[in-house]
Amino acid sequence: MKNTIRLILVIGLLFSFGFQMEGWSQTYNEKIYDAVQWRLVGPHRGGRSATVAGVASERNTFYFGATGGGVWKTTDGGKTWGNISDGFFGGSIGAVAVADSDPNIIYVGGGEKTVRGNVSYGYGMWKSTDAGKTWEHLGMEESRFISRIRIHPSNPDIVYAAIMGDIFKPTEMRGVYKSSDGGKTWDRKLFASQVAGAVDLILDPNNPNILYATTWDIKRTPYSLESGGPNSKMFKSTDGGENWKEISRNKGLPEGTLGIMGITVSPLNSNRLWAIVENLNGGVFRSDDGGETWEKTNEDRNLRQRAWYYSRIYADTQSDSTVYVMNVSYHKSTDGGKTFKSSNAPHGDHHDLWIDPKDNQRMIIADDGGAQVSFDGGESWSTYMNQPTAQFYRVTTDNHFPYRIYGAQQDNSTMRINHRNEGYGITENDWEVSAGSESGWLAVDPTDNDVVYGGNYGGLLQMLNHRTGAKRNVNVYPDNPMGHGAEGMKYRFQWNFPIFFSPHDPKVLYTTSNQFHRSTNGGQTWETFSPDLTRNAKEKLGPSGGPITKDNTSVEYYSTIFAATESPMKKGVLWAGSDDGLVHVSVDNGRTWENVTPKDLPEWIQINSMEGHPFEEGGLYLAATSYKNGDFAPYLYKTTDYGKSWTKIVNGIDAQHFTRVVRADPAKKGILYAGTETGMYISFNDGGSWQPFQLNLPIVPITDLTIKNNNLIAATQGRSFWIIDDLTVIHQLSENIGNKPFHLFKPQDSYRLDGVRRESKTAGTNRPGGVLVYYHLKEEPKEEVRLEFYDSQKNLIKEFSSKGIEKDTLKYKTGSNEFNWNLRIPDAKGFEGMIMWSGPLRGPKVVPGDYLVRLIVDGQSQDQRFKVLPDLRYESTQEDLEAQYDFLLKVRDKLTETHETITLIRKYKAELDTIVQKNPRQKRRIEPVVNAISDIEKELYQTQNRSGQDPLNFPIRLNNKLAHLNSIVGTGEFRPTDGAEEVRAELTRQIDIQLTKFREIEKSQISKILNIEEMKAEIEKK
Repeated sequence: MKNTIRLILVIGLLFSFGFQMEGWSQTYNEKIYDAVQWRLVGPHRGGRSATVAGVASERNTFYFGATGGGVWKTTDGGKTWGNISDGFFGGSIGAVAVADSDPNIIYVGGGEKTVRGNVSYGYGMWKSTDAGKTWEHLGMEESRFISRIRIHPSNPDIVYAAIMGDIFKPTEMRGVYKSSDGGKTWDRKLFASQVAGAVDLILDPNNPNILYATTWDIKRTPYSLESGGPNSKMFKSTDGGENWKEISRNKGLPEGTLGIMGITVSPLNSNRLWAIVENLNGGVFRSDDGGETWEKTNEDRNLRQRAWYYSRIYADTQSDSTVYVMNVSYHKSTDGGKTFKSSNAPHGDHHDLWIDPKDNQRMIIADDGGAQVSFDGGESWSTYMNQPTAQFYRVTTDNHFPYRIYGAQQDNSTMRINHRNEGYGITENDWEVSAGSESGWLAVDPTDNDVVYGGNYGGLLQMLNHRTGAKRNVNVYPDNPMGHGAEGMKYRFQWNFPIFFSPHDPKVLYTTSNQFHRSTNGGQTWETFSPDLTRNAKEKLGPSGGPITKDNTSVEYYSTIFAATESPMKKGVLWAGSDDGLVHVSVDNGRTWENVTPKDLPEWIQINSMEGHPFEEGGLYLAATSYKNGDFAPYLYKTTDYGKSWTKIVNGIDAQHFTRVVRADPAKKGILYAGTETGMYISFNDGGSWQPFQLNLPIVPITDLTIKNNNLIAATQGRSFWIIDDLTVIHQLSENIGNKPFHLFKPQDSYRLDGVRRESKTAGTNRPGGVLVYYHLKEEPKEEVRLEFYDSQKNLIKEFSSKGIEKDTLKYKTGSNEFNWNLRIPDAKGFEGMIMWSGPLRGPKVVPGDYLVRLIVDGQSQDQRFKVLPDLRYESTQEDLEAQYDFLLKVRDKLTETHETITLIRKYKAELDTIVQKNPRQKRRIEPVVNAISDIEKELYQTQNRSGQDPLNFPIRLNNKLAHLNSIVGTGEFRPTDGAEEVRAELTRQIDIQLTKFREIEKSQISKILNIEEMKAEIEKK
């Protein structure tokens, strides 16, 4: 009885302290570790954009909105771009508009109009009054998709928004909205229905009281896109949007069901309108009487194919006979819309166009590669290889050293990209196209880093050997499904179907349709070894597109296995998650399967990712999403008993941040990472509670995560790849760190690699070479912060201080700090004005081994040990590297000795010249001494060098020749060659001859004239 009472009391106390078994909260103050930052790897290759704008009064200033990636601005005509929404908002952008009357005023609406399968919504309306430096949120969060913003030409407080609304479910927030107070309040002025939002909107450039708008019946479900319906209509207002008249059934426009429509007005003739209309008899239509009557001028399907994705039309600003239509190509007519000439910007799949009102040669276009600028009417365009707005579906890595990151970029190719290099940034030289195409998973052969398997729509599964260039398509069942629904398919392959190798057998390659498949011979033959593991929902397997234009690319193929994995702990434990809400497990390598779907999992939810538990044989984590059902809630689950029981683990995640991926840290049990539509989260207690892990990561959908070598890599939908280089700091977090005066984290073992971290607008950020040291300071130190590095014998080899050492000052702040040591010992000493040709003074990198870092704060210290690891690209032995180090150390030390001697020579010469100037009678005595030491200086150093190219005219001397060995032997990771050793010995011998001469003169002559000890002490002090 006493024991029972005691147990009850203990449980009561635990609950009183907030401990709730699985739900107990464990969080850490981000300020303890926020020096750990996300690094943009790239690529700088543009992703889809649906909106662009220019500034008429600023020739080189333009804006674009990325789908998932926020708002971007250029002030140099598209040469470089910078994000201007970071720190305020992000996500998908549907509309950007700049006020004609004040270019500092910008309105932005979230949510893209290009509503393809990976569509992302936005976060309402935003306004800037300082050209994008700061932003104010104007509400309208529930609008989800804003496709157009129009601003009154003379009063920027009057603004209109075309709201498509939530395309996943019926809502009231659709139609045209107007604000007359700069966005503080909004009134709905046009409403078609709960399923038809406003998609296009334009003000008559000559009379802003006249507006035209189109509404669009549009809906996306997990299994279909539906474009067109009874409330797709065209409207006109003549009183500033207060009242509207439907004109979509006016004479000349097509009968029957309408879909998406774009509309434009000629700035030179208000009566001239053009429209691009989705209809069985659609095409380009023109009105010359303000929309009262219409004439079809062109029905070419090249202008209206895949209408839902394009259907934008633009009147030229200088000719009332010129009009542009956006589609796969962009099309230009100069005869009023009768005939069109097709062109392409650098990428293709064009979505928006802005033409300068005063100069129709100056324009900016939006396409599936971002935004490009033209100053010659489209004859040439700026590049899209300067915009890190790529949308990636999945991410994986290989075992190459250094490892590479793989992913499939929407609207582009697959890619493998170096996660770091030894230069200044991640550029186009660091990536290449890989297997498969825009929508697929990738899997790297565990036995050969150059053999990659990649997927794409239509069930394509391709092998690429990067080393040889050989390609082979190894589809499970190569039946081309294009244009068909999924109802007749033997195997239903979604366009983002899983592909992965077994973690236990490198010969086993898995892929999934609605069934599980595997191959042990590189795809030559496939075994189908599961039943249909989906709901096989017949009513959801038909053609997609709606009543007018079908669109079947396998994006909407439904009832497929969308996520799958094999347990990393136990061979033959296989998991399958379907996009229609089922979870299955096999514990016998696929012979039998059990439906273990969590009981409270919503029906028809999509299982988006699965993560085998790294510490439990029967464990799995899953992330599910139901946003295409209009449900934006997060869904994360875990099991440790093969799915017999499940725990929902979403405590702490925002109720609107739907989840896309969850990953478990393989090095620290209980740490989980979750990627959502709106950012990153971390759990320190196995999902019991979550806290944001956004740090410096922009607000962007996180589509996938992977962990490699204690690095966390994120695939984003609109901001390319990002990486955290050191998770070991996160592994070391504990409750007491924030209460200590200071704390030094154990550094991650680091490779002997070079590299420079430099921010760039046109290249990814590189990881710096050497070791990253993290430490936390609770308060401002009273006197000094020092970092000291020691070898395994406790010899001090490098030190840094907040007071400065040799002009190198350690910078710090209260809170979390990062410091990068490049693993090099101090450089050889130089002297002022020294010019060398290919003769670096840098100190050598330390050899692989054990090292210690010491943090000293106001005299108190803490030590941590770490390892320096060899560069695995080289086969050199430890003895080879020690020989290289010893060689370079000898070079460094001899250079220092040489340059100290030159410094002394110059000091002595200056003092001796002063004596002569004061007493010319001393010249006869002193001049021979000055000449003698000057001759020594000239042997050691080329004194005629005054500029960087002078060594081409004045031959280099001994010090430069010796320093050149730093470059020769310091390149790579090798033992010095015999030739290098021979040259070093000879140069050292010649230098020593001169140094000996100098010391003899110093001792026998200079010391009798000058107080050399005092002068040496003065130099040393400096």
